[in-house]
Amino acid sequence: MAEEGEQIPMEHTEHQSNTGKWILLFLAIIVVAGAVYGYVSTQQHVDKLTKDLSDSQSQVAELKSRMQTAEASEDALAHQVGLTKKELAQRAAELQAQQKATESRLEKETNEEKAQLGQVSGEVSGVKTDVGGVKTEVASTKADLEATKARLQTTVGDLGVQSGLIATTRGDLETLKHRGDRNYYEFTLLRGAKPQAVATVSLQLKKTDSKHGKFTVNVTSDDKTIEKRDRTVAEPIQFYAGRDHLLFELVVWSVDKNKAAGYLSTPKSAPTPVTAN
Repeated sequence: MAEEGEQIPMEHTEHQSNTGKWILLFLAIIVVAGAVYGYVSTQQHVDKLTKDLSDSQSQVAELKSRMQTAEASEDALAHQVGLTKKELAQRAAELQAQQKATESRLEKETNEEKAQLGQVSGEVSGVKTDVGGVKTEVASTKADLEATKARLQTTVGDLGVQSGLIATTRGDLETLKHRGDRNYYEFTLLRGAKPQAVATVSLQLKKTDSKHGKFTVNVTSDDKTIEKRDRTVAEPIQFYAGRDHLLFELVVWSVDKNKAAGYLSTPKSAPTPVTAN
């Protein structure tokens, strides 16, 4: 019994020793696995950093190449135009300044042209206003002419011939002149004066009656004198004159104590006097 009791502790101790070995082995495996993982991770990170460094070096090399190419192009351009880099930069600055000056000048000229255009537009508006005023005046003048024509009258002359329009004022006579149908010669005769030449005839005022608007006048034509006795104001006094026997017409529109005023009307085909009074 005593021998059996001594063997039991030895087996127990051996079991415990095996368990410790397994634990140590497991821990060793974990440590090794962790080390391997760390190594692999570190290696991958190093590889990535190496690749990034290589890319950066390539980019730097490319940038240097571009800078060298640009400097070479700049040098070539400067050489072609016969300028140094400094002179080329100065010339470029001058060109930029000229461009800005040109843009400023063009903007100023554009503004001036706009201002001139606005002024011209204003002048055109003013001309339109003036034209409108002229049209109004023309319309007014036309209305006055129509009113004057309405005042003019037609009647039969002392020879029984139908007379044309009769003017009873100087304004009416101007209207007849503008019509252009006949020749008109205005006159003022003084009583007792010598015969007065009017157109191609002579007129002499012999007597006046201002109270009744009557007068007597001698008409000399073709070396013949005709007395028109006791005629009245605005009465057409008719007579024939000239080789073609043309009808002349005399109208007195006012009679005073010592004078009479009016006009002589002749056909367009009648001879024109050298001097007409």
